[in-house]
Parts: sequence; structure tokens; C-alpha cells
Amino acid sequence: MLLEHAKLLAMLKNTGGIAGRKKLQKMVYIAKRMKQPFREKFQFHMYGPYSEELTLQVEEMCNASFVEEVREKISGYYQYRYSLSDKGESFLQAVLEEEEPIDSQLMQELNDCSSKFLELVSTVLYFDELPRQQVEEKIHRLKARQNYQAADIEEAYTFIEKLKQRST
Repeated sequence: MLLEHAKLLAMLKNTGGIAGRKKLQKMVYIAKRMKQPFREKFQFHMYGPYSEELTLQVEEMCNASFVEEVREKISGYYQYRYSLSDKGESFLQAVLEEEEPIDSQLMQELNDCSSKFLELVSTVLYFDELPRQQVEEKIHRLKARQNYQAADIEEAYTFIEKLKQRST
């Protein structure tokens, strides 16, 4: 259990912080699909793959003061920014071995993407056993409000292939 929390703390350390609950969820899901050692279970939800387990872990780490959660008002809505606290840094050093548990370059690359794009990428990955045409139909039906275009979907597939090549 502590190791799973430490992996999330390492992710926050490597990225310098993550802006948004949705983004954090999508980053962990995509990293897990790229063979990173995350164990959280995900199911499909309104914004794509979602893990209640991950939500609880983040809440626990905030309550333990390992993670700082800052609520920010952006364009009329609130977003939460997560970063590693000094106490979290100490815990991380005590629990993790010297070897990095996750690919920090991958996590930074994911953090550099918008949450909207990560939502699309994670949705494509969630349905990746279906033929591409069916995946695209699901995206247009389930994500109609996001108004994803064919070029967006193509960009998501290209991004996934690049990530898969790196992780092999």
C-alpha cells in the first residue's frame, strides 16, 4: 500500500506538480497502459477512465500532508493543483529504493499535454481492443460535448504509437 502511495508521490515530484484531478487520473491510466507499475483499477466514467481507488489515495496523501492541494479558480471553474510537500518528500525518500519506480520522462510528457487531449488518449486506450472505426464512433457518441475532430483522434493515435514505441 505504501509503495503505491510512493509511486504517486514520485510522479508529483518528477512533474513538479499536476493541475487538475482529471489530468492526474488520465496520466496514471495512460502510464499504466504504457507498462508503468501502477496497480489502480479503472472503469469508464463521464470523462474517460476513472479510478475511485486513485481518488482515495490522493485524498489520503493530502490528509497526511504528503501532498499539497491548492484550489484555483480558472475561467469560471475551480481546478485543483497537486504538488509534493516537504513531508511527502521525506516519506518518498524513506519508502522508495534508489531506483525510480516510474518513467519520469513519460510522466513529464503527459503532464505537458492538456487534460482534454489526455481524456481523448485515455478513451482511445480504454477501447483499444475494438476496431478503430468503432472507437471513433464511441468517441463521437460518448464525448460529443468535447467536439473531437478527426484530426484530434488521429493525433491521439499517433501519440499512443509514439508512447508504445518508447515503452518497449
